[in-house]
Amino acid sequence: MGAMRWPSESELEVIRKKVAEMSGKDSKQVRVVISPYRICPLGAHIDHQGGTVSAMTINKGVLLGFVPSDNSQVLLQSRQFKGEVRFSVDEEQLPQNSAELENSGALKRSSSSQEECNWGNYARGALYALQKRGNHLKKGIIGFICGAEGLDSSGLSSSAAVGVAYLLAFESANKLIISPTENIEYDRLIENEYLGLKNGILDQSAILLSSYGCLTCMNCKTKEHRLIRPPESNANHNNETKKQFNILLAFSGLKQALITNPGYNSRVAECREAAKILLQASGNEGLEPLLSNVDPKAYEEHKGKLDPNLARRAEHYFSENKRVTKGLEAWASGNIEDFGKLISASGLSSIKNYESGCEPLIQLCEILLRAPGVYGARFSGAGFRGCCIAFVDADRALEAASFIRQEYPKLQPELTSQIDQEGMVLICDAGGCARVI
Repeated sequence: MGAMRWPSESELEVIRKKVAEMSGKDSKQVRVVISPYRICPLGAHIDHQGGTVSAMTINKGVLLGFVPSDNSQVLLQSRQFKGEVRFSVDEEQLPQNSAELENSGALKRSSSSQEECNWGNYARGALYALQKRGNHLKKGIIGFICGAEGLDSSGLSSSAAVGVAYLLAFESANKLIISPTENIEYDRLIENEYLGLKNGILDQSAILLSSYGCLTCMNCKTKEHRLIRPPESNANHNNETKKQFNILLAFSGLKQALITNPGYNSRVAECREAAKILLQASGNEGLEPLLSNVDPKAYEEHKGKLDPNLARRAEHYFSENKRVTKGLEAWASGNIEDFGKLISASGLSSIKNYESGCEPLIQLCEILLRAPGVYGARFSGAGFRGCCIAFVDADRALEAASFIRQEYPKLQPELTSQIDQEGMVLICDAGGCARVI
């Protein structure tokens, strides 16, 4: 209730017209990549440790209109950024020294002129990934990219959506047949190697593998995935669930991270250090220091050897894995109430054990949990900026949105003064996978 189909025909027409103007070709020749944003109801911050995660996409995301070039040249324009990006697919792409890009969204508005000049890094990264895996591209693309307004710094994985969009466009233009699982690895190369961000594969997996009405489950250690469908009684002949819930996105007004420590990469390092100590204590020091390589029984036996900081990181990992398992069972049985309670517990562990979040996001999450009809809520992302997500009874989604718009400004008047009142809360539906139309 309150959600709209995405992308609309009018959105597609605007993009096709823009690319036609840029390329001098007929708008009917323009292809469009639909690359949705993702949410992670359960499995927060454990993908980089080989944990099991859950995800689904929403009906918002990145649109990339393009036509194949007549040669090797790439020409890109963005609705978010000024200027053009130009390069050739013949150029060898080398990894960027981009550790400073951690926690940044690919389409984020920024006062940094350096970042604005480099907004094409994800396109170059896509070429890097394709080249590294032995693909020889002959055709570039002429393209126009845009993200959903206001969602680029919200913890919905705009960066992975952008990377996937460029991969699909280059592959389509060059008639490359690449499987979704291969593209998961290609997007990992963009983020881990080309840009230097030490994240896992949750984001691109959700974007490439999701199916409407299903919960995507990914074992980040084995790379195995499966789609968890709702009970047959709740589905129609197209396997689309009846509209029992909506997804709320509630925005904090924070677009720059409020964080004073090294952030994402430091959390990854702490998890690996905890794993190293636990593996040594259990006689398995030869294994890669990932918490997924630590037997849960060994964790219980040796967790006392961890200092308090590392103990919190490990506790989040092992408790979150359990919540994912329970959540998959709840989803498969159609128990949205239990599923929502697990989402809220995940959010609490993210705050207490993973030590993410900041005051405005924590306040916003608490308001969501008090909103009428909300089953569960947590940060979208690490909670240092952006938004919170909630699963809400579809019949009460509008009422919940109104409650949030009323209560949050009382606590954060300065931040909310920068947000459009209606845009403070969006009512979304589940989405599908990334594709070219």
